[in-house]
Amino acid sequence: MMQRLFGISTRELLRLFGARLFRRDQPWLWVLALMVGTISGYAALLFYWSISALQRLFFGETEAAIETMVARLDWWVILSVPTFGGLCVGLILAYFSRSGRVASVAEVIEAARIRECDMSMRTGIISAVVSALSLGVGASSGREGPVVHLGATLAAAFSRFAKTNIVESRILLGCAAAAAVSSSFNAPIAGALFALEVVLGYYAVRAFAPIVIASVAGAVISRYHLGDFPAFAIPDRNLETFWELPAFALLGVVSAITATFLMSAIIAADTLTDKAQEKWSYPLWLEPAAGGFVIGCIALVFPQVIGVGYETTSSVLYEKFPFWLMMGVIAAKVAAVSVTLATRFGGGVFSPSLMLGALTGGTFGIVATSLFPDLSSSYGLYALAGMGAVAAAVLGAPISTSLIVFELTGDYQTAVAVMVSVSVSTVLTQQIIERSYFHWRLGNRGLHLGDGPQRYLLDTMIVANHMLPRGSEGSPSETQSWDLIEQGVSLMKDDTLGTALPMFSSKLEYIPVISENEGGGKTLIGALYHIDTLRAYNRALVEAHEEEHG
Repeated sequence: MMQRLFGISTRELLRLFGARLFRRDQPWLWVLALMVGTISGYAALLFYWSISALQRLFFGETEAAIETMVARLDWWVILSVPTFGGLCVGLILAYFSRSGRVASVAEVIEAARIRECDMSMRTGIISAVVSALSLGVGASSGREGPVVHLGATLAAAFSRFAKTNIVESRILLGCAAAAAVSSSFNAPIAGALFALEVVLGYYAVRAFAPIVIASVAGAVISRYHLGDFPAFAIPDRNLETFWELPAFALLGVVSAITATFLMSAIIAADTLTDKAQEKWSYPLWLEPAAGGFVIGCIALVFPQVIGVGYETTSSVLYEKFPFWLMMGVIAAKVAAVSVTLATRFGGGVFSPSLMLGALTGGTFGIVATSLFPDLSSSYGLYALAGMGAVAAAVLGAPISTSLIVFELTGDYQTAVAVMVSVSVSTVLTQQIIERSYFHWRLGNRGLHLGDGPQRYLLDTMIVANHMLPRGSEGSPSETQSWDLIEQGVSLMKDDTLGTALPMFSSKLEYIPVISENEGGGKTLIGALYHIDTLRAYNRALVEAHEEEHG
């Protein structure tokens, strides 16, 4: 006789639990997640090998020792390689890219949140090619962002092929991002959390298992082909005493200043290039070449700015950099990254943030250890904490960034120190800048995705999909509609509900919807009612809540 629990037999309880756990769509989604993780993992490998081949061709060395090799090259090589590479980048963007810019993580977030996972394969391939070429010729940016975008593009194409629904498609985009980060850093836990924290923006139980599967697949592929070792060689560093934690909190403050400095410099450089283009109207394909020349000039003095910066980051962690050199490289790297991104080179900000964080933590650690030698750990530990603190603030990803550092070290005491720095840095940067780098880029397009679905959902809903067509039952009289149009109260069919809702007042029940003719005339095509707008908004909020907590 089966035992009974809460009036239900154990067998029936197990059957209900199994039906819930293995509901019809879950095993299928797990299989798709494994396939997307595998595809993204191999895409990341191909991208990595392409960059290495180009670096070996132009500089004679890969990213593991490229900065050392660049310091030995003739000055004309250091100047000509990024300049020539920039010219190639400009021509590719001019003739093959519709937007004229390289897509990265911000576009993945946009696709996942508001564009129903609609991503162009053409854009994904062009962005990957341009980013690989950019990093291959010495552009000062990161390779993780382009890999995330490439994987997400492939996942979107895979979703269309598999005919998944919108929720499943969003999860598969997260799977691609997780596999990309996991394969880049050999950090499957951090990869999964990055996808949930940054790309999807929520931690739904339904999304967790597929994303973990994809992240593990990416890590396994990376370990099989590249070996089971982390992205950075980490020396054995231990926290001397918990009395040292206030110093790591202060490091968080300094890291917030570095993160703010970096993002402000990128914003300023982007604004300057836009104004310069408006003033002189030069061909856009010349912009990357000019940027490459500037990067080459900086590299003549500070060769550490070339490429993703892994060699410099590792050297700082092993305490091989003096104080003043680190200070100089911080300024040079910020300048080089700003020029790189403002002049349309490809790449992301993940690796530069890690490098700048290591340099910031290293300089802070030298001061701390000299002032309090008996209480302070080695400056390499501060470099490790700074690496996480600056990256977390720039990316808006404190949890996944902390986990990357933890997976690199495997030490709990070190993780505590890193978490203190990361939390302080992230909060302060959010107070100053008010958004991460990705959300700043999206905000420039009028997309405020960091403010939650209650802010951006209305901007994803088109008036034409919710209006009452002209002449249908319940539509207002045309005379009243034209009176409102003559008063300047009207909407276009392609406007969003985010534009419409603030236009309503207590006395305005509906707004006429018009279209413009070729001759400039207006045609009445329908009316958008206030009550229908509120119903659509409420329904969208409910669906978003169910997805985030499903």
